[in-house]
Amino acid sequence: MTKLTFIIEEQDADERIDVVLTRLFEGATRSGIQKLIERERVCVNGTVNGSKNRRIKEGDLVEICLEEPVLSGASPENIPIAVIYEDDDLLVVDKPKGMVVHPAAGNLTGTLVNGIMHHCRGQLSSINGVIRPGIVHRIDKDTSGLLVIAKNDRTHQSLAEQFAVHSVTRVYRAIVYNNFTEDEGVIDAPIARDPKNRLRMAVIQKNGKNAKTHYRVLERFGNFTYIEAVLETGRTHQIRVHMAHIKHPLLGDELYGPKKAAFKAEGQMLHAGILGFMHPSIGEYMEFDSPLPADFEEILRKLRSNALCSIADPS
Repeated sequence: MTKLTFIIEEQDADERIDVVLTRLFEGATRSGIQKLIERERVCVNGTVNGSKNRRIKEGDLVEICLEEPVLSGASPENIPIAVIYEDDDLLVVDKPKGMVVHPAAGNLTGTLVNGIMHHCRGQLSSINGVIRPGIVHRIDKDTSGLLVIAKNDRTHQSLAEQFAVHSVTRVYRAIVYNNFTEDEGVIDAPIARDPKNRLRMAVIQKNGKNAKTHYRVLERFGNFTYIEAVLETGRTHQIRVHMAHIKHPLLGDELYGPKKAAFKAEGQMLHAGILGFMHPSIGEYMEFDSPLPADFEEILRKLRSNALCSIADPS
């Protein structure tokens, strides 16, 4: 018998268990998950779950017992990975823009998971199954920056608990459209799947999940602004959705902003620059910083140059 284990992340919380497990268990169908629930093959926090309608919470430990072994999963690949820090329990990596975090339909190879499996030689947390070993949290394909990877289940559970109580420091840098009248602010608006487009998330007052983003202006460029965004919660596409909601979509974000990006930006200008957490074994707070990627720096250079030209020639 094969057992798959998942710790529910914030972005999957408060949804029906059959819906979430269909999403997390690669290759499963919703009807298949429902049959497993009916046959009492699904446990939540050590107790058999018999209801497909149950809404699971962040931090819940969900186990699926399968009679047949799971044959497919991510495979190790010799992909260069930028490791910022590593010890026996975890590693912090700097993901480049364009790299998918874990395998999924259409992206079965070349992901961060494939690379860390090779780097760690199989020494990764088994929580979240064979498709996402070691993955505690995720960032979008076209978002660059820092991620912490768990090498064992104890470390994974400790880090997941920190994300659940919002004690992890997550600071992003972004370039957005339009100028702000204020220097800083807070966006407190619930997020859910957009009912009109299942590829998007949206601010949804009814049944949306609590979401809060703090932002601060770093530089102003007239039609664009360079900001810092701090996540208090971690919903899917949270910064992208929140900034678009207040009429400041991210530069390069074709899903939530203009279809044709200015400055030939390829993907949203969003970088996970600072990540901080309590080390599960050492018991000390650790914080890591990632420099802006080259494409981000180049667009900032152009914006600064244009701003200087505008000052020199106000006409």
